[in-house]
Amino acid sequence: MEFEDILYENRNGVAWITINRPEKMNSFRGQTCDEIIKALNKAGYDKSVGAIVLAGAGEKAFCTGGDQSAHDGNYDGRGTIGLPMEELHTAIRDVPKPVIARVQGFAIGGGNVLCTICDLTICSEKAIFGQVGPKMGSVDPGYGTAFLARVVGEKKAREIWYLNKRYSGQEAVAMGLANICVPPEKLDETVQEWAETICERSPTAIAIAKRSFNMDTAHQAGIAGMGMYALKLYYDTDESREGVAALKEKRKPEFRKYVK
Repeated sequence: MEFEDILYENRNGVAWITINRPEKMNSFRGQTCDEIIKALNKAGYDKSVGAIVLAGAGEKAFCTGGDQSAHDGNYDGRGTIGLPMEELHTAIRDVPKPVIARVQGFAIGGGNVLCTICDLTICSEKAIFGQVGPKMGSVDPGYGTAFLARVVGEKKAREIWYLNKRYSGQEAVAMGLANICVPPEKLDETVQEWAETICERSPTAIAIAKRSFNMDTAHQAGIAGMGMYALKLYYDTDESREGVAALKEKRKPEFRKYVK
C-alpha cells in the first residue's frame, strides 16, 4: 500500500502512522485523511499489530487541522465539508486496537480533535494544544466539542473553544487531554514502551475494553454527523469566509459585520 501524505511503519508490532507534511505543519487535506483511514484499517486488522501510533513528521507540529490552502469555503476532498472527517474520527474509534497520539509540537484545531479522540495521548514538554475554530470561522461540532467535554470537563471544554487559548503539555495532562508529558528526547521511547506494553496484553480483552468505552459515547456520532451538515452551511456564509480572508490578508477578522 503506497502513500503520499503519510508514512507507515511496523515497529515491533506497533504500527506508526505519521502525517508527513511538515512543510504544512502536518495539516491535512482530503487525501491525507483518506490515507490515514486506509492505514488505520490496515493496522487495525493486521494480526501482527497490537497498538497504533498516530504522529506528525518533523519537530514543529503533530497536526494543525485542515490545510487552509485547500480551504476557500470548502476543502479539496470528499465528505460533507470536503474532508472525510466523520470517517476519520470513526476509524480511530472503531479500529479494535488502541491508538496513541504522539504529540511533539503543535496540536491545534483539527489536530487537537485527533488527540481528543485517540485512546491515549503522550506529549513532549514542547507540545502546545489548543483550538482556533472561532478565530478562523470554523468549529468542530461533534467529537471536538461534545466528546472533549467528556475528556476534560464541561467548563474546560467551553474555555478551550470560547477563548482559543494555548496549553502546554503539562497543562494538557492536568486537564486530562494527555496522559503523560515527557522531555522531547524521551518521547519516542515512551510512546514505543507504552505501545509495546499494550502489545503484551490480550488483544481480545483490549478490543472489548475499547468497544465498551466507546459505547458510552456512541450517540455522539449522530451529533457529529448532524453537526457537519450545519458546518457545511456555515462555511457557505460570508461570516465564515471572513476568517479565511483575514488569515490570507494577515489581519484581524471582523466577523460581526456579517451578522444580520
